[in-house]
Amino acid sequence: MAPPVKYCIPGERLCNLEEGSPGSGTYTRHGYIFSSLAGCLTKSSENGALPVISVMRETESQLLPDVGAIVTCKVSSINSRFAKVHILYVGSTPLKNSFRGTIRKEDVRATEKDKVEIYKSFRPGDIVLAKVISLGDAQSNYLLTTAENELGVVVAHSESGVQMVPISWCEMQCPKTHTKEFRKVARVQPEFLQT
Repeated sequence: MAPPVKYCIPGERLCNLEEGSPGSGTYTRHGYIFSSLAGCLTKSSENGALPVISVMRETESQLLPDVGAIVTCKVSSINSRFAKVHILYVGSTPLKNSFRGTIRKEDVRATEKDKVEIYKSFRPGDIVLAKVISLGDAQSNYLLTTAENELGVVVAHSESGVQMVPISWCEMQCPKTHTKEFRKVARVQPEFLQT
């Protein structure tokens, strides 16, 4: 039978330093080990050494997009003023839950902002690299920008369902039908390429 799980709260004294060594989720003060988290107490020992006292949370903390973070998102819908996206990754870390984001017409590229047409930049289903410029709240989404050469569409599929290849900063071509479609193409940096 498994030993009962002991839960502890922040600031709870767990044991003295002679009974164990501090691990993650703990701190020491006046010769005792205290919990710095609310969670489950775990003791692990190796080779007869003092057991390591740790406190583990039930769930891992959720990574949140932050201002300036590079995010990978999927376009869900477009209109003449903005593209709505679902944020799937922050950097290279996948999110447990996707967050909603918006790329406004004026945030698509850095030059000739007044000539931008959303449908010539993104299509639903495109995978886009973008940067967070403003945090969302309960009513609105994260505001994103692709106004850098390294940001924009990285994966797009043609109408025939084939993954297109970029041929310029504003066009992608279907390798099957050779039709060209307009996109705001990202110049992907080597650190973002998956091997």
